[in-house]
Amino acid sequence: MQPKKIFLTGGTGTFGQGFTSYLLKKNSIKKIVIFSRDELKQSEMSKRFEKNQNKLRFLIGDIRDIDRVKNCMSDCDTIVHAAALKRLEVCEENPTEAIKTNINGSENIINSSLENPHVKKIILVSTDKAVNPVNLYGSTKLSAERLFLSANNMKGSRKKMFSVVRYGNVVNSRGSVIPYFLKLYLAKAKRLPLTDKRMTRFIITLDQALEFVYNSIKISKGNEIFVPKLPSIKISEIIKALNCKPQILGKGKGEKLHEVLISLEEKYYSKEYKDFYIINSNYKNNKKNNFKDYDSGSNKKFLNKKQISLLLKNILKNENN
Repeated sequence: MQPKKIFLTGGTGTFGQGFTSYLLKKNSIKKIVIFSRDELKQSEMSKRFEKNQNKLRFLIGDIRDIDRVKNCMSDCDTIVHAAALKRLEVCEENPTEAIKTNINGSENIINSSLENPHVKKIILVSTDKAVNPVNLYGSTKLSAERLFLSANNMKGSRKKMFSVVRYGNVVNSRGSVIPYFLKLYLAKAKRLPLTDKRMTRFIITLDQALEFVYNSIKISKGNEIFVPKLPSIKISEIIKALNCKPQILGKGKGEKLHEVLISLEEKYYSKEYKDFYIINSNYKNNKKNNFKDYDSGSNKKFLNKKQISLLLKNILKNENN
């Protein structure tokens, strides 16, 4: 199914704005509803996409408000749910707010989609932190994933497909370590903070994330978790590439040494494809997968020094344009 009319939650965030730009290049897209709480960002985004106003509709609303969500979905056929409280420290300090947005808000998206006869595909944009979570943010995203997958058992005879896309750090998004390091580097810092020399992360560019979400929508049939194959990066190597030295801080609360995209338990319900995995509880136990789990530390592919330098150079170039 080619999505034509899309309801995009968190539409003014990094992913939302990038996905809007990506979708507008598709001839099949007829309408995109940008749904978010931030009126300033909506105003700025509206100016950015001024030439595309015929396909865009900016609507203020909160996913916590189910009546507003229902009204704003109107005749959309595809829901992309990217809205969430994402900052780890914010979720830890405001746990009830994180639950209201990330869990209750996701439930509102599900129930609104079930009641809307036009909606066919519903995709949750998730995170590696939902796997074996060690912080509240990860726990709320795990709960959102479970809600989305279980919705396939609630649809009855209705033709609805609920799926999840799960990936790691978007290199140039807000909250990512690379923009933070670059900010310190440009301020002439000689030492950059590092919690542990062993620390690794999966890495994905925004363009790669946008394309992966779109392709996942097209092939989804419901009950899947789509996971891209990604390279890993050693955080200490980023610091070296910037000709700085690490300032070791020690691992923080709720922080992992390595990120996990597929847990040990999930691998038995996973199928491997050329560029991605699909996790589906309906799959028979798959004993062919030869990884313990899919984590950034034991990953087969790491960015080398040259690739890291090129990545940093491109991010700086894009920020200066």
